[in-house]
This record gives sequence, structure tokens and C-alpha cells, in this order.
Amino acid sequence: MIGRVCGTGSYLPIRTVSNDELSHVMETSDEWIRERTGIRFRHVALEETTSDMAAEAAARALKNGEVNADEIELILTATSSSDVIYPSAACIVQKRIGAQNALAFDLNGACSGFVIAFNTAQAYIRAGIYKTILVVGAESMSRLVDWSDRSTSVLFGDGAGALILKAEEGDHYWQTGHSDGTKDFVLTLRSKSLFEEQDDNPKDVLSKVMKDRQWKNTMT
Repeated sequence: MIGRVCGTGSYLPIRTVSNDELSHVMETSDEWIRERTGIRFRHVALEETTSDMAAEAAARALKNGEVNADEIELILTATSSSDVIYPSAACIVQKRIGAQNALAFDLNGACSGFVIAFNTAQAYIRAGIYKTILVVGAESMSRLVDWSDRSTSVLFGDGAGALILKAEEGDHYWQTGHSDGTKDFVLTLRSKSLFEEQDDNPKDVLSKVMKDRQWKNTMT
């Protein structure tokens, strides 16, 4: 058995922060960021939570795939920025979309989270445990990153994506993966309590952008 993608959905906050806006609150420039990352702007959730975005992306995936919520047997949500430690973001998604028959839990794989969740879903399908699975990836990194650190903060934004897998006869999904825990020092996100103990709260930098500059939707 293999899981076939039969529906997709996504959600992005309407607010964006451009590279030029960031250059007013940190030592960087649009040229510096573009040359190194290709990024022109990032979406930032001002009102939406991680679970809000996840639920909306999930609902859109259901609509796109013409799948009823009660058909979903498993919800996997990949996130490292859930609103709360528990209940899981997946359980909140389950409630919002009305998937009363589903088991729901989160996975934290950071940047690789969605791929890990997708591989996990395929493994469940291959084992014959579930036939219809909702996979969601959602992050609100703007609330967690150090906005005074130009080497990392410019890379992240907020949003969510979702897909639905349905089991069908076919070739196996041959998956692979690898982790290297020895590189843990490259990028580290401290716990909320430690984050809030910092003398200079990096969130103040983003607040300054919001206060001093008019945010516009730069999508074309």
C-alpha cells in the first residue's frame, strides 16, 4: 500500500515584513539577505496562532480533496512552535475541523518536520493501520526567533500547509532520512522560560518594526 496525495491546502498571514523594514531595526540590507537566502519578505502572524493557521490549512486541504472530516483516521501536525505544550496542535486541528474519528498528535522535527510527518504517515499506511491521514506543518517562528540576530531571524516566517493521504494499491514509498545530533550547536531555540529571562527581549525588535513602520501585503 502507498499513500496518494488527494488534497492540499495552505494558509499564510496577510502581514509581511520586507527586508527593507528589517534593515531599520538591525544591521542588514535587502541586498545582504537576498544574496544569501533569496528571501524578499516573510509572513508574520499578528493575530493568528499556530493552531489557527494549521486548522485553516487543514480545512482547505479537505475542501480541495473533497474529503469529509469524519473520514480522517489520523492527524499528524509537525510544529516546533505550538500555542501550548498540550493539548497538541493536532488535537486542536481535530476539534476545529470536526475530525472526531481521528487519532491526533504532534511531531517536532524543526525544519524537517513536515517531511518527517509525511514519512510517518506513509509508514502507517504501508503497515495497514490507517487509510486516510491528514498531515499538517505549521509554525509561528516570528514569536520565538531572536529578531536582533540577523544571521538567523531573517530566515524565518509564519504559515501552514496541509495534505491528505489516502491508501491505495501501488509500489512502496521508499523513504530515507538522517539526523546529526552532533550539530546541535548550529541552531538552537531555548525554552520559553529561558527565552523570557533574556535582558533584551528580541521580540521588542519586531515590535519596533510594527510600531514604526506601516506593514503592507507585498504579495503580487
